[in-house]
Amino acid sequence: MIPAEITGYFQYLSPENLTTIPAEFNIIDMPSSPTSSSSLNYLTELINNNYSSSSNGQDVMTSNNSTSDEDHHHNHRQSIIILDERKQRRMLSNRESARRSRMRKQRHLDELWSQVIRLRNENNCLIDKLNSVLETQDNVLKENSKLKEEASDLRRLVCDLKSNKNNNSF
Repeated sequence: MIPAEITGYFQYLSPENLTTIPAEFNIIDMPSSPTSSSSLNYLTELINNNYSSSSNGQDVMTSNNSTSDEDHHHNHRQSIIILDERKQRRMLSNRESARRSRMRKQRHLDELWSQVIRLRNENNCLIDKLNSVLETQDNVLKENSKLKEEASDLRRLVCDLKSNKNNNSF
């Protein structure tokens, strides 16, 4: 687009000329922010639907030069192609990002499952050790009780022997 077309466009939309804006431009539905995605969609739709010709068959930019019209249409098509390429690249980038995200999620899930298996094995080993210690404790307590009985029996025997020896000495 050449500067004359740009200034001509803004002169066309200047406040003094607002009454001359054709109804098909639908200025009421114009987005409030020029950088929003709805603005881009609005402008693309505006260009596609209204830029090629007005209701009387004359170019909206009021350009009389057919080569500049062709240049403009060529530039417009190139800008649409560039927008489409950007959209395709963004879609491809988003797909790749989603694929990487799924792979990270799967890897994390695999790590969690391996941790579950490792912790279950460790838990089983600890339970086995606890059972072994409890069994050993039970055996030690039984052995201790038996030794106490033997010690008690031996004390009684010693007392009996002493009392028999004292009785025999009289």
